[in-house]
Amino acid sequence: MDLTAPAIAEEERFDPPSKITTIATHLATQIKNGSHFIVFTGAGISTSTGIPDFRGPEGAWTKRAQGKQLAFKPNTTLQAIPSPTHMALVALQDRGLLQYVVSQNCDGLHRRSGIRPDRIAELHGNSNLEYCMACGKEYLRDFRAVARYEKSWADHRTGRKCAVPGCGGALRDSIVNFGEGLPGQAFADAERHARMADCCLVLGSSCRVTPANEIPEIVGAKGRGKKKAGLAICNLQSTPLDGAAALRVYARTDELMISIMQKLDIPIPRFVLRRRLVVEVVSQAADRHQVKVGGLDVDGTPVSFLKSVRLVGSRRAARTEPFVISTRETLGLGEDIKLELEFFGHYGEPDLVVRHEYTGGKEGRKVYLLEYDPMVREWRIGEEE
Repeated sequence: MDLTAPAIAEEERFDPPSKITTIATHLATQIKNGSHFIVFTGAGISTSTGIPDFRGPEGAWTKRAQGKQLAFKPNTTLQAIPSPTHMALVALQDRGLLQYVVSQNCDGLHRRSGIRPDRIAELHGNSNLEYCMACGKEYLRDFRAVARYEKSWADHRTGRKCAVPGCGGALRDSIVNFGEGLPGQAFADAERHARMADCCLVLGSSCRVTPANEIPEIVGAKGRGKKKAGLAICNLQSTPLDGAAALRVYARTDELMISIMQKLDIPIPRFVLRRRLVVEVVSQAADRHQVKVGGLDVDGTPVSFLKSVRLVGSRRAARTEPFVISTRETLGLGEDIKLELEFFGHYGEPDLVVRHEYTGGKEGRKVYLLEYDPMVREWRIGEEE
């Protein structure tokens, strides 16, 4: 595993627009006509969001080799707007053209942009994801769920406990530190998709970190001597797999992906923050009720995106998960329970009031779809059927 970088970074190269267009045309044809397209992503897809890479001129390891401090705040990953590359991959996924994403990134932008959890292997972890050491339950957070590593780099405990009834196990971050093994299931899934792939596009990765770089290497080995795309690499610096690539372009990933999407005549969607809010009312008596509020991902993984929940008109707010509010008032059928939600506000999300209809204990659990557009700073509320 190469974990170093020279003090003077390798010079970044930029192919002319004509070559980028030619490569994009080849890849668009392969994506449209191929059977199993996968993407392998590295830090280069996030640099346009303000998150530095590792080996570039302003990269984290380059700065370290120069003895300089990296001007980067961890919360940048929470405030970053997914790049055109991130959103292009979501559009390809949603149209059935992208089968799988294998990522070395820990910034959480793939999941936040809309890549489904069953369509991605985050080989080096996710700084917003922690899991229970006892039962394996995962928790996705709207904050950095990373251990402090006060005792050792091997101590991944975050200090929180599992919320599964009867468990209470210690939660552990999902970050893979240097020298640690990759998550077995994620790597196995990545290998399986690589063996099925007829095209693998590397975006913004130096392909120098093992064993993650074995994934594009599998596709490169299959494609040697064939006219189909096989392995394609888009990076500004050289990689050890360049010789195995059928297509090689020196370009920023956004520039290539914008061109590919134009060739496919597929618009790149604007980023919208999507949240699934679960509200459940449990009635113990006509005038005694409990309102339970939380977040869920599409696969049922609990998601923490609320700072507090309050009944409109009440002074007290629930500020810790699970959010449970007790109310002693008689509710009529069809009456609205008004909940004021406070978010972490990484994208400047304003508070939101959700009206939940009281059904007298019948079908009292409902999932609301919350969509927030950071460009206009407005929420939209829908209901999941």
